[in-house]
Amino acid sequence: MNEQLSATLMSWVQFLNDPLWNFLVILLVAVGVFYTIATGAVQLRLFIQSIRVMKGSRKESQDDHGITPFQAFVTGLASRVGVGNVAGVAIAIAIGGPGAVFWMWVTAFLGMSSAFVESSLAQLFKVRDHQNKQFRGGPAYYITQGLKQKWLGIFFALSLILAYGFVFNAVQANAIIGATSHAWGWDKANLILGLGGLDLEVSWVGIVLVIMTGLIIFGGIKRIAKVAERIVPFMALLYIMVALYIAIINFPMLPEIFKLIFSKAFEFEAAAGGFFGAMISMAMMMGIKRGLFSNEAGMGSAPNAAAASDVKHPVNQGLVQMLGVFVDTFVVCSCTAIIIMVSGLYHEAGFEGVTLTQKALESQIGSWGGGFLAIILFLFAFTSIIGNYAYAESNVQFINNNPKIMFGFRVLVLAMVYFGAITSVPLVWSMADLSMGLMATINLIAILLLTPIALILLKDYTAQLKKGIKEPEFKIDNHPTLKKKVDSDIWS
Repeated sequence: MNEQLSATLMSWVQFLNDPLWNFLVILLVAVGVFYTIATGAVQLRLFIQSIRVMKGSRKESQDDHGITPFQAFVTGLASRVGVGNVAGVAIAIAIGGPGAVFWMWVTAFLGMSSAFVESSLAQLFKVRDHQNKQFRGGPAYYITQGLKQKWLGIFFALSLILAYGFVFNAVQANAIIGATSHAWGWDKANLILGLGGLDLEVSWVGIVLVIMTGLIIFGGIKRIAKVAERIVPFMALLYIMVALYIAIINFPMLPEIFKLIFSKAFEFEAAAGGFFGAMISMAMMMGIKRGLFSNEAGMGSAPNAAAASDVKHPVNQGLVQMLGVFVDTFVVCSCTAIIIMVSGLYHEAGFEGVTLTQKALESQIGSWGGGFLAIILFLFAFTSIIGNYAYAESNVQFINNNPKIMFGFRVLVLAMVYFGAITSVPLVWSMADLSMGLMATINLIAILLLTPIALILLKDYTAQLKKGIKEPEFKIDNHPTLKKKVDSDIWS
C-alpha cells in the first residue's frame, strides 16, 4: 500500500473514529450510571456475594458442554488484563496527571453494573453446541433471540471478529516484541531460512509465539480456559506482589499520592473546545477513556466468555464478570498507578506508555525491573491473545459453525499474530478502534432494550437469597414471558 493511499485511509478512519468515540465515552458512562440506579447499585449490594460465587466456582462443570465459572472469569480477565493495564495507565497519568486515576476508578465502579447486565444476559441466551460440546453465547446471541434481529447480530459478530480475532492480537504480539527487544534485544536475533535458493529472514520470536498460540487455540475454548486458569492468577499475583513491595518501601509517600489523585481529579482545565470541553478536564477524559479500554465493561466482549460457563443461575456469571472489572481496574491498574506515582517520573517529558512504567520500576527495584516488566508484559499480552481468540471463536460459530471455516479462521489468527510480531500497524489499529466502537454501540443499545429481562433475572436471584437459598437456581418455567424468547432448553 503506497503512503498516499495509507494516509488517505487513515484520515477517513479518524474522521469516523473521533466523533464515534467521543459519543461512545459519554454513552458508556451514562449506561453505567443508569444500571447502577436501575439495579440498586448491584456492584455494592452483591459484591460480597460475587466473591463467594467466584471462590466456590472452581469445581468441574457438571455439564460436559460447559467450563467452570472460575475458568470463564479468568478467560475474561485474560483479555481484560493486557498491555492497557501497563501502557494505558501510564499514558493516562502522563497526559491527564494523577487525577486520571480517580476517573478510572469511577468508570470501573459504574462499569461493574454494565458488565453484570451484559454477562447475565449472555448466560440466559446461551446455546448448547452439540458439535463442539460447549456452551456459546454473547451479544450476537441475545440480539438475535431477545431482539429478533439476526442481521444486527451478524454485524456485531463481524465487528468483534475483526477487532478481537485479528487486529488486537497483532497489537498484543507487537507489544511482546517491543518488550523483549528492549529488555533482551531479541528482535535482532532473527533466523535466515534458505528456501528455493532465496534467503528469507524471519522473526524467531514471532514463530515461537505462533506455535504457542496455535497449540492452545486449536484446542478450543476448553483448552483456552484451562491455560488461563493456570497463568492469569499467577501473572496477576506476581505483578501485585511487586507493586505491594514498592508501596511498602514508600509507605510515607502514600497519603500524599492519594491526596494528589483526589485533588487533581477536580482541576477542570478544559480537555477540548466547545461546551463539553469546558466541562471535562484532561484528567477526566484520559481516566474515562483508558479505564474503558482496560476493563471493557459494556463493550460486548467479555459476555462471549461468560456464556461458556455452566452455572445454576445466569446472575452467577454476571456477578463473576462484574468482579473481573473490579480486579482489572481497582487492583491491577492501581498497581501500575502506584509504581509510576511513587517514582515521580510522570513529571518528566518524553516518557510515556510502557517506557514510563519500565523506568518507574527500574527506579524502585533496580535494573532488573526492565526484564521483570518484559516477562509481565509477555504474560499479559499472550493471555490477551488467547482471551481475544476465545471471544472471536464464539462469533465465528454464530455465523457459520463449519469445521473447515473454523480451521481457516484459526490459521488467519496465527498469521495476524506473526504479522504483528514483524510490523507496526497504526492504520489497522485505527480500523480496529472503529470496528470496536461500532460493536460497543450495538451492544449498549441492545442491553438497554433488554433491561427488563436483566432486572427479572436479578429480582429472581435476590428473592432466592432472601429466602436463605445459598445457591439460587433459575427455572425458566416460572417466567413464561422469558421462555418464549429463549431458544434453548438449558434452563428448563
